[in-house]
Amino acid sequence: MPDVRFHSVFDIIGPVMVGPSSSHTAGAARIGKVVRDIFGEAPETITIYLYESFAKTYRGHGTDVALVAGLLGMAPDDPHLPESMKLAYDQGIKGSFVPKSDKVDHPNTAHIVLQKGDHRLAVTGVSIGGGNIQITEINGFKISLSMGQPTYITIHEDVPGMIAQVTKIFSDAGINIGTMTVTRESKGEQAIMIIETDDYQDDILAKLKQLPHMVNVTYFE
Repeated sequence: MPDVRFHSVFDIIGPVMVGPSSSHTAGAARIGKVVRDIFGEAPETITIYLYESFAKTYRGHGTDVALVAGLLGMAPDDPHLPESMKLAYDQGIKGSFVPKSDKVDHPNTAHIVLQKGDHRLAVTGVSIGGGNIQITEINGFKISLSMGQPTYITIHEDVPGMIAQVTKIFSDAGINIGTMTVTRESKGEQAIMIIETDDYQDDILAKLKQLPHMVNVTYFE
């Protein structure tokens, strides 16, 4: 049964996020924050599926608190991180933790589903150690995103010409695109672009956000 309990405060994680394990705390918080940044707004509901080591120790190691903190937009060293469960409850966010017995490629894996109205996002993240993470799936599309180079993630309406408009902004700025992944929920709904570039310019993010039909743009270094 899902563990529904966004209503208490845990003292396992200190305000500087030292925790018993960087994989289970700092990494978990980073996964949550990346997912929240991609989603672009506060969700109404959160469902977190936990696998292997995460599923076995998420309470004792504070993984649940860390994930929720990240999903509220907190960094791993946020002083309010230990209060994440209460803060989520106070904001009216409904949530559940679902430990799974399925085998996965990495023991510290979380699959997070956020929803607000018709806006839905499903992301799989892995904490690979030392607070480092990888994003391996967005909305069912397999990816490999380690945040190791300049990366832009766009959420936009699935209309003709969006890819051309986005790539033109990078071309006009003289920025080379290393890899680019495009996926969508379904025809005419929301689509996602993941763009890894060789360089970064301050004004690119603002230009992308100003495009018609753009819902949200996130930049990660």
